[in-house]
Amino acid sequence: MAIKKQFLKSKPVCKVTFTVTAPEATNVSVVGDFNEWDIKAAPLTKLKNGTFKGTLDLKKDVSYEFRYVIDGVYVNDDEADDYIWNAHAADENGILDL
Repeated sequence: MAIKKQFLKSKPVCKVTFTVTAPEATNVSVVGDFNEWDIKAAPLTKLKNGTFKGTLDLKKDVSYEFRYVIDGVYVNDDEADDYIWNAHAADENGILDL
């Protein structure tokens, strides 16, 4: 898994590209504070090599909790900026600092 951040000088946003290697998966989405944890809001596109990829424009100077949903299973990114315990999920969420 990988996260690439591209800060824009002309706008107060950051283009964040999420990449997940999951060749056996059918569906991968990124969910978090930025899309109200809606699995349908940010599906990643499956590439021919089995990697899922997608880019979101997110506000700068904000920290977001997020996870991936791979075929219905919630997974953290090992390249998250940090992790925080979430009592509602009874698990850790990744942190994305922009």
